[in-house]
Amino acid sequence: MLTLGIETSCDDTGAAIIRDEREVLCEFLSSQIADHSRFGGVIPEFAARKHLENLLPLADAALSECHISGHDLDLIAVTRGPGLMGSLIVGVMTARALSQAWDVPLIGVNHLEGHLFAPLVDSGDLKPPFLSLIVSGGHTEIVRADDFGKYELLGQTRDDAAGEAYDKAARILGLKYPGGPEIERLAKTGDPYAFDFPVPLKNTGKIEFSFSGLKTALLWQVKKFPADKIPVNDLCASFQRAVTEALLSKVKLAVRMTGIRNVAASGGVSANVALREALVNAGDFRARLPAKGRCTDNAVMIAMAGRNAWLRGVRTGGVVPDPSLNEWLQKS
Repeated sequence: MLTLGIETSCDDTGAAIIRDEREVLCEFLSSQIADHSRFGGVIPEFAARKHLENLLPLADAALSECHISGHDLDLIAVTRGPGLMGSLIVGVMTARALSQAWDVPLIGVNHLEGHLFAPLVDSGDLKPPFLSLIVSGGHTEIVRADDFGKYELLGQTRDDAAGEAYDKAARILGLKYPGGPEIERLAKTGDPYAFDFPVPLKNTGKIEFSFSGLKTALLWQVKKFPADKIPVNDLCASFQRAVTEALLSKVKLAVRMTGIRNVAASGGVSANVALREALVNAGDFRARLPAKGRCTDNAVMIAMAGRNAWLRGVRTGGVVPDPSLNEWLQKS
């Protein structure tokens, strides 16, 4: 079974073809980081225009690399939401056109369910039930997966997502966008205990996150120093430690509350080395992580999630973009 995955939820354009459950035949990703970095963040309309430029050439490249035509496909899976409306429209409308032109079935995929599938490419023995930490620029959630298609939202952030907090912290420190990789790079030569930043909600009995206060704590520390004497490396290391501890503490709480000891992680922040090491070395659970290149948005995870849903009997009909698509989750 050949599945074409299409991802355009934010600023990464992705196209990939998988065979059967998880055999990746080819994958292409066009990043817009260089295009948006001069603005200090993603400009939605500009992102949509770049998707228009990039998507069809990527899909064509995927078919060419696999030596197949569109008529050879068995399914097209496209991100339906959540995401930026303009970006979603480009992906969904393109997928609908290709589906009609090639007479291939089409399924819309929830972007967060896609992230649940990202670790399965590299962890073939990962089976439900498992917990999933989805941590990116737009999302910070812990989801319980009792089976594929049966999910429960255990907790999420009250305010900023972790990746958003990294970007805002980088802006405070005068670093370039995206902030997460820059803070991680500078933290390598900093002291993670130089500043006693608060670990948000670490000791509460609820699975929840909050990063706005941590961002404010960083801002007040920066204001204490002359502009030319800010200890950026130590601040980066201390900030990264606090974010990592906040995430790890709630993962451990979720493990204790559910008794589930298999924990997957995905999303752009899951590429952070400090977080990956903390999850792997926690000892309370077994961590399953995607390859660093598949932590961010990608089309392989969309193809896998779409294929799995299709075989479960899910039919999304005339797929339309929906940036608030969360019906697959239920709050506990």
